[in-house]
Parts: sequence; structure tokens; C-alpha cells
Amino acid sequence: MTQIEQYRIFELSVPAGAHAVFEHGGRSVRIGSFDDGERHIVRFMPDETGDWRYAVEGGEVGSFLCTQAAPGNHGPVTARGMGFVYADGTPYQPFGTTCYAWTHQPENVRERTLETLTGAPFNKIRMCVFPKHMIYSENEPQRFPFAKAEDGGWDTGAPDIAFWRDLENRIARLDALGIEADLILFHAYDRWGFAALTREQSLQYLDYCVRRLGAYKNVWWSIANEYDMVGGKDWDDWDAFGERLSREDARGHLCSIHNCCVPYPKRDWMTHVSYQSSEPRNVLVLRQKYGLPVIADEFGYEGDIEFSWGNLTGREFVHRMWTAVCSGGWATHGETILNDDEHLWWAKGGALCGEAISRIAFLRGLMQKLPGTPEPLIQPLAMDINGAAM
Repeated sequence: MTQIEQYRIFELSVPAGAHAVFEHGGRSVRIGSFDDGERHIVRFMPDETGDWRYAVEGGEVGSFLCTQAAPGNHGPVTARGMGFVYADGTPYQPFGTTCYAWTHQPENVRERTLETLTGAPFNKIRMCVFPKHMIYSENEPQRFPFAKAEDGGWDTGAPDIAFWRDLENRIARLDALGIEADLILFHAYDRWGFAALTREQSLQYLDYCVRRLGAYKNVWWSIANEYDMVGGKDWDDWDAFGERLSREDARGHLCSIHNCCVPYPKRDWMTHVSYQSSEPRNVLVLRQKYGLPVIADEFGYEGDIEFSWGNLTGREFVHRMWTAVCSGGWATHGETILNDDEHLWWAKGGALCGEAISRIAFLRGLMQKLPGTPEPLIQPLAMDINGAAM
């Protein structure tokens, strides 16, 4: 009998468009297939040990044995109360970093990014599926997620298989480093037309993401980076995307949506709050308002570029990170230090050179020694989510 380690990936070849049903201990899980070029595939991540039976709609039936997870394999991260744990109950505290477009860079830059992460104090990375066009991130990617349509737009029914194979390879390599891949599914910084996909196209793209990537245990869904900057999409669209992910993702990976100016209203599909503000102390208010774990994913970057959000000193950056943690949340690193190649870590990855890294490593080590879920050490103030006193 085929054996698959708990929280790893079982894969089936199926007819085009087919689903497969997996059963174990009275549970039944239905998974959709995706196009991998030469074949269509169903991927499934078993989360319980023992015999699993499966049946492909109109086709193959069979079984496999799910064996105990190996040491170090804790399974996917889930939200519990105001904190996070791995599936096996091991505590998880997110100390992440931001590299929006690192997978869209030349191979040598991508490899250098992974080498840098090997020695860095991060266990999560915010990264875009679509390429990102912004100052200091203006290079043309080698590949795109989909083929071009006859009208010059994107054919979301024709995935570029090489693109997706490369992306999932990067996700798997992050997993080997113990790093969660917080995948940003939409954003506004676009010159190629991905931000302008219709709702129907967007849902087709999300289905492909879930079916292809949802069996990787280290995947998180971030529906958007700065959702309120994406023109042509409203709350009905974002709700439709969140509900589709919630319904189609059999494992129920963590799911958030990131703001520029206005935090997104609480929804059932939301597992935690991904928050942007230069005032990380607002984590206190958001904890009370949402009743969910809060990550200050963007409060400025350690850097020396011309924008206020990208020229924090290392000292100020670390101060804001401590403030977020002492407010009962977590914070995400980012670095925008300019170099001759204009390879800013925040956009392209490559190498880190800031002062904050060693101090973040100290903070993470300290927090991991504390029992239970962190509680706010800073006393709440009467303030709104923009930091203004009320």
C-alpha cells in the first residue's frame, strides 16, 4: 500500500475536470483537479494517520496509508484564540519578512534570497503570486501565471505550467526552511493587467491556486495587499474571493486581507488580521474589535529611500516591532536599503544588510521562551484605528 507522511502531499492523475473524494474515520473531503499540462491532478494533504480511501468521480478507487509525521513536521499553522499553533499543537509565533516579487527575479537572485533566508530569523514571508510593478521593482518577469488571450488580455483558463511549477518549488523550499509562504493573491501595483481581471476570471484563478497549492502545508492566503488601492473591485468582490477560498480550500489554510488605509471589516472567512499602519500600537484596538490574532504586516521599512515609509532607522524599526508585540500582536520585517543593483529586499529579495535583523532574532528568541499566547503589556488607550485620541 502507498504510504504518505502526515501533512505531506498525496497526488492522483485524474480525467480533466474531475474531483476526488477522500474518506477516513467518518470524514469525507472532496478535492478539485487542476491542469498540469500533460495531465490533470488532484492533490490532497492527509492530516490524520491511518488508512484513507479515495474515489475519483467516474474512475479510479484506491487507498493509501498516512503515517505519523516525522520530527520537525508540525503540519500547517492554524489560529487559536488570539494566537497561532501548528496542527500538532506546537506553538507558532509569526516573525515574518516581506519580499513581494522575489520569485519574479532572475534565478541567481532567487537562489540568493533562499540562501539569505536560511540564516535569517524569519518563519514567514509575504510574497506575491502576480508580478509587482513599483519603483525599485520594474523589471520584466521571465514568466507569467497565464497565457495571453486573443484579445491581448489574460486567459485564466490557460495556466503557464512552468510558472506554477517554479512557484510551488519555491514554496516547498521555504517549507524545508520552516518558513510559511503568505501568498498575496491580488494587488494594485500592476502594469500587466492582472489587477483588472473580472470577477469570473479572478475566481477561476483562485480555484487554480487552491487546487494546485492548497496541499502545501506552509501556505497562507492573503487575498490582497492594500485591497483598498485595487481599482475596479469592491467589498462584494473581496467577499466573493474570501468565500470561494473558504469553501474550496479543504485544509482551511490561514486567510487574511491587508489594507492600505481602512482595515477590512470582520468576515467569517478571516482567520486573522493583516494590518498596515505606521502606528503599531493600534494592534490593541484591533484585538478588541476583531477578536482575532493581529499581525502588523506593514508599519514602515528599515531603509534609506526617498519615501517616508521606506526610510526608518534600524532603531525606529525595532522600536515599532517591539511596540506591536507588547500590544499583543506580531510584526513583519521589511528592508528598503538601496544598493547599486537596486535589489531592495522588500521587493526583489537578494541579501539583507540592515541593523534590525540581529535584534529581531533576539526578540523572537525571547518570545519563544514565554509560555502561552502573548498578552498586551501596553495599557490600552482610547484611540481610533488611525491612532487619533478619542
